[in-house]
Amino acid sequence: MADSQSNAPLRADAGTPISGVIHVRTRLTADFTVISNALAQRRGSAVTIGVAAYIASLPDGSPVSIAALCEHFSEGEILISRALRELEAAGYLERRRERTPTGQVRTRTYFYDVPGGHPAPDGSPEPPRPRKRPTPADPAVAPRREAAPAPGPEEPGGPAAALADADPKAVAVLTTLRRVDPRLVLSAQEAARLAPAVAEWLAAGVGPREITELLTARLPDRFRARPASVLAFRLRETPLPVPPPAPLPEPGERPAVLPFQTCDGCERAFRAPEPGYCRGCRDRLGEEHLRAAG
Repeated sequence: MADSQSNAPLRADAGTPISGVIHVRTRLTADFTVISNALAQRRGSAVTIGVAAYIASLPDGSPVSIAALCEHFSEGEILISRALRELEAAGYLERRRERTPTGQVRTRTYFYDVPGGHPAPDGSPEPPRPRKRPTPADPAVAPRREAAPAPGPEEPGGPAAALADADPKAVAVLTTLRRVDPRLVLSAQEAARLAPAVAEWLAAGVGPREITELLTARLPDRFRARPASVLAFRLRETPLPVPPPAPLPEPGERPAVLPFQTCDGCERAFRAPEPGYCRGCRDRLGEEHLRAAG
């Protein structure tokens, strides 16, 4: 044979791992979703990661209720509910009850790419403005710098105004949590958002000390989200306790027990404040007086 041939496999490219996964990547230009490695590589349930990736891929306004998610996934309500609770505890998901201008209460769901973010204001976002191609500068005309506009007055209804409208007792409970755990520092906006739930607990008869113990007991060593998200989850998922029974009214003064007396006529014992005749003797004496008078 003139040519030497070998049936040995070709040598692998330098840098290719000898074990484990090898990625075959394709550059996507449309119909893709970007999620963080902290979420994609999160330890725990794969259902939780799958639900998070699915919600992140949906456009704004898509239904993400338990019923809607069960229609998409093959898992049942128990696994889907647990996945949503885990995402809430980690700070990726927030379900907030808000009151519409018509007075109706609705639940709005916010999904955060990074835990601890703030939801965008109501209304559709403005479309991005098209980029303008730079025009060649005229050397004869010097660029004119415009003066920066002066800052306008603050709009009413900010976090300070919302905090002023909240229940002061509930706000006091929230602001004292940092004394128990220094990590539980809340902003004015977060305190105003949590105050209605704390006020509901106070109205149910739960004292400030019990609420503080509920919110600060068995906290994780490290928060993956803002402390406000953890507190909101506990206030929302913990059922309200049964109110304590109303105290029984104090018994009034009992009437004095009359002493026993001996009847002067028949010597029968009866109760009366003073000695005298019993009822039977009084009736008999009354009849005798009537007969004598007739």
